[in-house]
Amino acid sequence: MSADVEAVDPRVATTNLYANRREQMFPTLTAEQIARLEPHGQRMPISRGQVLVEPGVRHGKMYVILAGSLEIVRPGIEGEELVVLHTAGGFAGEMNTLRGLGSLVRARVREAGEVLAISEEELRNIVQTDAELSELFMRAFILRRMGLVASQQGDVVLIGSRHSANTLRLQQFLTRNNFPYANIDLDADDSVQSLLDRFHVSVDEIPVVLCRGKQVMKNPTIEELAACLGMNPQMDETAVHDVIIVGAGPAGLAAAVYAASEGLDVLVVESTAPGGQAGSSSKIENYLGFPTGISGMALAGRALVQSQKFGANVSVAVEAVRLHCDRRPYAVELSDGRVVTGSCVVIASGAQYRKLDLESLERFEGAGVYYAATHLEARLCRDEEIIIVGGGNSAGQAAVFLAGSCRHVHILVRSNGLADSMSRYLIRRIEETPNITLHSRTQVTALEGGEQLERVSWRSEAGDVETHAIAHIFMMTGAVPNTGWLKDCGVALDAKQFVRTAADLNEADLKAAEWPLARQPYLMETSLPGVFAVGDVRSDSVKRIASGVGEGSISIQFVHRALRDLAV
Repeated sequence: MSADVEAVDPRVATTNLYANRREQMFPTLTAEQIARLEPHGQRMPISRGQVLVEPGVRHGKMYVILAGSLEIVRPGIEGEELVVLHTAGGFAGEMNTLRGLGSLVRARVREAGEVLAISEEELRNIVQTDAELSELFMRAFILRRMGLVASQQGDVVLIGSRHSANTLRLQQFLTRNNFPYANIDLDADDSVQSLLDRFHVSVDEIPVVLCRGKQVMKNPTIEELAACLGMNPQMDETAVHDVIIVGAGPAGLAAAVYAASEGLDVLVVESTAPGGQAGSSSKIENYLGFPTGISGMALAGRALVQSQKFGANVSVAVEAVRLHCDRRPYAVELSDGRVVTGSCVVIASGAQYRKLDLESLERFEGAGVYYAATHLEARLCRDEEIIIVGGGNSAGQAAVFLAGSCRHVHILVRSNGLADSMSRYLIRRIEETPNITLHSRTQVTALEGGEQLERVSWRSEAGDVETHAIAHIFMMTGAVPNTGWLKDCGVALDAKQFVRTAADLNEADLKAAEWPLARQPYLMETSLPGVFAVGDVRSDSVKRIASGVGEGSISIQFVHRALRDLAV
């Protein structure tokens, strides 16, 4: 969603967004539309100064103004800023309203009158059943969130340094989850010391997050940050979900959209942010339906909104650590100790880039070594020389994207070239970009520096070792499946630890898992009945976004069958 504004100055982007799409952001409902909404809400009088919505408060209602006016203000550490004044026919709400999450703004009555209050449950009914109002509300909600994100203002403030790996970690989490925040760079903002003094924080304690303008969090984990910001819907541990989807990459989100739209009770848990590996792609140009390309984050954002529209319960910064498969319904143990249960499970936990065996790799991660190439990372290496390690499509997309702002891009691959693993359109673009150099049969041998990466050595095809003063390297090599959480269960894995499914399962796999049914496993079903695997985590899957989306969508047909098997 935010991809439309992320590439330009945020203040300019916000101004343009509010100016060019204001009618879509803040439409006025007709009398006929309001009449259709009446059965879904309750009329209530409002008085001047009355606060209807407070930042951070969950389960707020959507308010349709029938008479009077309602001002929407964004609180910040320096006070309030007016976002919009709603008058008769206007309505207050954005994406968090639909999900029952904490509000990002304050809604206060300026002129006494009357509103129609609509609960999140009724709002969800409306967007699922009324096509016209659904389009109107969803577009407005998405654009309003885009405006809040692009403004880089609000009561969530990140104080950090562009040279801090932990600062980048928090920036990536907030940005990829499309959460509005103000970023203050210790190295560039002269006023930061007064802010540190005000909140009794020393420079040594950064990064610091001011949560809701009140709580000071020093170098928080993403789990702690998500909890403070109320980013997730409340999770009912007593509920038995129809399906638990582990992972919110393209495959997991596709499964969530189809399962929720078909009436299933869906819980999605994701360890970081929607989009998986694809979410870190700067621009995807070969995905069907987007001829001019789309960023991975924008694609993931749209899919997330779709799943939420149909009622999927999606939680981020929540990692699955174990699948309990000794009983049915299955139980998934989470990193915070909670346990959730579901009749079926879809494994969509994806894969991560393989880490090179280099002595100082971990020390420089986030401080010169990166595993994503988005606008966040691009700002860190503008006008500098960089290295990309890898020959797949992600590496190619990163090279083309970064070549637009970096002085020179070196692509290092172990093979003879790019043809075996990269789409032809990317190869041609790389060949035609003068500031990209391909180094075939070349390997990184050493990383050096102090607190930041300063030098990189590589060995060429001829066996010569070269050392270059390069401070930024992007690692995009191979794929390691995220299947560690399955190790104590009877899910059959291949030699590389990817999940075997359907025809890839042999008699020994089924026997070891004590397959209890007369039928053979369904398409994409694992060695456990009702447990499916889709996307990059699945053995022999095609590592492309479109195939992951297809697998996630198709798996739900077989989830329905597995649920029927259980009911017999």
